[in-house]
Amino acid sequence: MVMDRRTGSRVVTILEVAKRAGVGVGTVSRVLNDSPQVSAATRERVQQVIAELDFRPSHMARRLSLGRTMTIGVLVPFVAHRSAVERIRGVVERLESTPYDLTLFNVQTITQRNELYRSLADRGRVDGLMVVSLPPSDAEVDRFRTRGVPLVLVDTAHDRVSHVVVDDHAGGAAATRHLVEHGHRRIGFVGDLPDGRFGFRAGADRHAGYRAELRAQGIALDVTLERQGPFGHETAKRHAAELLALPDRPTGIVATSDTQALGVLEAAREAGLRVPEQLSVVGYDDIETAAYADLTTVHQPLNETGACGAELLLELLEGTNGPPVVEQLPVTLVVRGTTGPPPPNP
Repeated sequence: MVMDRRTGSRVVTILEVAKRAGVGVGTVSRVLNDSPQVSAATRERVQQVIAELDFRPSHMARRLSLGRTMTIGVLVPFVAHRSAVERIRGVVERLESTPYDLTLFNVQTITQRNELYRSLADRGRVDGLMVVSLPPSDAEVDRFRTRGVPLVLVDTAHDRVSHVVVDDHAGGAAATRHLVEHGHRRIGFVGDLPDGRFGFRAGADRHAGYRAELRAQGIALDVTLERQGPFGHETAKRHAAELLALPDRPTGIVATSDTQALGVLEAAREAGLRVPEQLSVVGYDDIETAAYADLTTVHQPLNETGACGAELLLELLEGTNGPPVVEQLPVTLVVRGTTGPPPPNP
């Protein structure tokens, strides 16, 4: 008799199920793992016994029988950032109906990034890996392929790896165009510095979209209206304060994230400027806080990108072969209360 040490209750074993059903332990295991190598009649008999005995298979035993960890890894930088949280939420929701556990690997330094890219390619840690925002090198992709560990990317790309992205260039352009359509001509920009360490591309693509839309609208680029620095609310607030102190300040500002846009709004409040009467602000991401702040923003489907990445990884784990899949999800402008026409005399 086997007892659960935590509850003191009796535990039904796979051997008891096999004896009651009149089959071998291997057959019960194949039924539990949904193997096609079991006849319909035998499968039905085993499942009936499982129900009668209220048999609950050990996760560890199941993993051993499959020779797998039954764990999916998600490698994500700065996991506390709002956008990362929303993506992870999408992954969790997609995995809820599967037998896989989820393990998060947070990256905050380039050393962590390199070590995790190396160690997670080794079989036995995870069955598959989803990487958010951190582009792999060719050598790292080769390592995962050689070791047979499926890899999927989200918010970054590689031509030999299935990935999920949004069109950040189009999103930056849409934010800028919205201000131009309201009549703004002096449009500032608050964003990230190009990141050569981690290879983040989103901020640079949004900045390029902003500049491209200004050109398309016949507005001369004025670099004195641009500020870039490390990601964060306080940095964005400081940069916005500099822009708002200019003799000919911008009447609208595009920020490359909602977090930075909230910093811009705080700087405007401290400068005594009313939003949107004296300053219009557009963010990016549409995190939960954006709705509470009534922030006009570019919505990217963060939750959906996580769920889509998890779906691609599950397909690879199920043995789906073929060329890498590229999923590009749309971005949309969400107009709220932080944008309007420019003041007559800014």
